[in-house]
Amino acid sequence: MASREAVRRTVQSVRPILSVDREEARKRVLNLYKAWYRQIPYIVMDYDIPKSVEQCREKLREEFLKHKNVSDIRVIDMLVIKGQMELKESVEIWKQKAHIMRYWKESHEPKPTDFLSKFLSGQN
Repeated sequence: MASREAVRRTVQSVRPILSVDREEARKRVLNLYKAWYRQIPYIVMDYDIPKSVEQCREKLREEFLKHKNVSDIRVIDMLVIKGQMELKESVEIWKQKAHIMRYWKESHEPKPTDFLSKFLSGQN
């Protein structure tokens, strides 16, 4: 019982990063999404990406939906801060074309399961 009380007090005393409640965090996420959505045509033009604006906007939607189950306000705020940093770097052309194209790189490559695939990939 005493440990539950200590945990509850600790959880209550954690201060938010930016947002006070879920509604404010939601507004920040929507504002970030709108900012990215508006800047995509300029990013495609500036970086000469071999993708259409529609493909880039679909990737934007996919990246935001990847984190739709995050419920901790502090984590949401950190993701928003990182998204704002990425947007600023992209708009100010501090990135290179390869950094932008990295969003389309498949991040999860399935491990080989059969003997020949393992052999060819250099695994034991």
